[in-house]
Amino acid sequence: MSFMQPDRFFSRITRVDIERDLRACGRTHVLLDVDNTILTRDTGEVPRDIGAWLARARMAGISFCLVSNNWHQSVFDLAAELELPLVARSVKPLPPAFLLGMHKIGAKRRNTVVIGDQLITDCMGGHFLGMPVYMVLPLVEADLKHTLMLRHVEKLFIGGLRPEDEGTGMPEGVVATVRAKDVAATGARDSAR
Repeated sequence: MSFMQPDRFFSRITRVDIERDLRACGRTHVLLDVDNTILTRDTGEVPRDIGAWLARARMAGISFCLVSNNWHQSVFDLAAELELPLVARSVKPLPPAFLLGMHKIGAKRRNTVVIGDQLITDCMGGHFLGMPVYMVLPLVEADLKHTLMLRHVEKLFIGGLRPEDEGTGMPEGVVATVRAKDVAATGARDSAR
């Protein structure tokens, strides 16, 4: 796998199967990005399904540390609300924040995975330290101006990804979502006739 490509690519964190994609792979610790990975950038909320997924993962013995470049009070409030350790102002992709995050949850590189929505911060940071990286699509398109600029660079690398699902060029989980929308649209057209 390329240094600038994630080891796995998912449409949403909830598509990461806790047993198959984490525990069975020996990944019992997660360094988790915040903005647009678990917290929507537009409303500043953790979607209900993501909150439930985090709770199930914790019950299954997965430990998390939030690692965020965010420095605002809101990220500290979120960490307190979720009762998760936090490394804020992390200056990802530089390694110190990832190392501090692992220290906070007693993790080793061999049992840790980085999950985030950006290649340049999350993927590079995890790969600097030899850890696997699971990338997710951003929850919403709204983002900071500098992040939106970086997303243009990311497209150069993402375009070459060969995802694991049906060779569609889309991350895992997107195919089912697209098909469900197609079925719903077809059903709506049929009922309108």
